[in-house]
Amino acid sequence: MKYAVLTGASGGMGLAIAKELTANGYYVFGLDIKKPEVELENFEFIKTNIREQHDIEHAFKKINKSEIKLDAIISTAGIYDMNSLIEMSEEDFIKIFDINVFGIYRLNKAFVPILKEGGKVVMISSELAPLDPLPFTGIYGITKSTVEKYAFSLRMELQLLNKQVVVIRPGAINTQMIDSSNASIEKFTNNTTNYKWNARKFKKVIDNVESRKIPAKRIGKLVRKILNKKKPKYVYKINRNFLLLLMHCLPKRTQNWAIKKILLSKEKNT
Repeated sequence: MKYAVLTGASGGMGLAIAKELTANGYYVFGLDIKKPEVELENFEFIKTNIREQHDIEHAFKKINKSEIKLDAIISTAGIYDMNSLIEMSEEDFIKIFDINVFGIYRLNKAFVPILKEGGKVVMISSELAPLDPLPFTGIYGITKSTVEKYAFSLRMELQLLNKQVVVIRPGAINTQMIDSSNASIEKFTNNTTNYKWNARKFKKVIDNVESRKIPAKRIGKLVRKILNKKKPKYVYKINRNFLLLLMHCLPKRTQNWAIKKILLSKEKNT
């Protein structure tokens, strides 16, 4: 039996990964704030808020009691927020960093000591992470690019301990994150004082990107493939959006011009 600890295990990509791994020789310790609605064999749920250090410590003590060595530490927990960098509250700014960045840091700091040699730390990033940020998705892109800087540095360190770090950059995946994205866009559109028209226009761009979503089970299969590889790549990409990649290839001045052209129109004052 192989062992993995997994955050965000109750839904979306996390649950898809849990299903794939538990069906293929893994015992998964699932960390989340709510229990999955489905029952899985070889799965143990541990209620955990990754924003709370004492929750992480509780999960570690519970897992470490069995004196097993982990084969994988997998971070999928994260939140999306569409907002303006000049309008969002400090509380919301800190919250998204606390979950998307510090939650991963807390998890790895606690569990890497019981990760076996050759074991893998897997982090879900985003197709936006290496790209120039778009308006209103800046805070999400900033956290995901921070995760990648953290992951690269951690990879440099853990290679000295014969442990591996892998990043997955997914595009649109059919999970609750899509619903969260839509709710976030609606909230921003309704609440913004500076960008009401621009937000409505940008929503059409986001709808186009997210219409190309793929099933979450493909992430599960990809993670199993990564864990089975002796020497996996540092970065795996899945379902990346061609238009976003094309935009990134343009000179920065041209990118700014294109976004301004798309999001401004004669109807902006109506």
